[in-house]
Parts: sequence; C-alpha cells; structure tokens
Amino acid sequence: MKKILLVAVLVSVTVCVICATRKVREARFYITGTVQVPQRLTEIAQADNNSCAIIVKNAADVPVAIKRVVNPRFPLAFELTEDDLLASSVEGDLKLEVQINHHGKLGVIKEGDIFGSAVSSVKPNSKEVLVQADKMTGMPKLARDMRGNFFRTAAR
Repeated sequence: MKKILLVAVLVSVTVCVICATRKVREARFYITGTVQVPQRLTEIAQADNNSCAIIVKNAADVPVAIKRVVNPRFPLAFELTEDDLLASSVEGDLKLEVQINHHGKLGVIKEGDIFGSAVSSVKPNSKEVLVQADKMTGMPKLARDMRGNFFRTAAR
C-alpha cells in the first residue's frame, strides 16, 4: 500500500512540475506557425541568399519581435520566443507580417520583394498561425534590358 501511495505522489508531483513549466513558458510570449508562399512565387522566394523576416507588431505598428531565416524553404515553420523580443513587455492584439527579400533590409520594399501577413491579429501566445506571403512588388529585373549599361557600351 505504501508503494502505491509513493508512486501516486511521485506521478502527481511530476505532472505538477510539467504543468508549471509549461505555464511559465506560455505566460509571456510564444508564437508558432507557418509561412506559406503561393506556387507562382515559390521559386523567387527560395532563391539563394534570400532572407525571410517574420515581424510581430503591436497596435501602433511598432515592431516588438523579429525572427530572420536565411535561405528559407517554404512552407516555413516558425517559432517566436522571448529571445526574439525587442520590447520588454508585449500585450494585446499583435500583427504578424513577413518580408522575403535578397537585400536584407526590413521596412524597405524594393521591386521583387515578397511580403504578406496573417489574416487576423494574434495574441502573445498564439499557436499554428498561418501567414500568407502572397504579394510581390513588380517583377525582378533580369539583365536583358542593358541600354545605357557601361559593360554593354564598352563591349561594342
């Protein structure tokens, strides 16, 4: 009887520790999800030396967390934790945005950049958020139109 009681106590203590650890982790900031890119943009989004920035903004449109992935492959699973926070406190509804580009500058949208956002706002402890990177500014320019290019002029 004492052995059964001891095992029951050990199991309950273990469960309590696991629950307490989980609550501490989820208490402040922990967002998971997936960034999806439509088929028509996948090749451009997965080009070499691209970076994918997942940006969390507060209601005033100020970034509060950023996660960068170099050379991403889509669909891209992500996890934002307290290590990715830029602000000391995060509360209320948040906006989740994504920028995929080859120049690495956040907030600067150039021709050929891919971007998007989550359909609705998220909470600081949201799980399985879907972010659609489905918009692109123009098309990337290829080296076809070389009028006025120094190297083409010099080659004549």
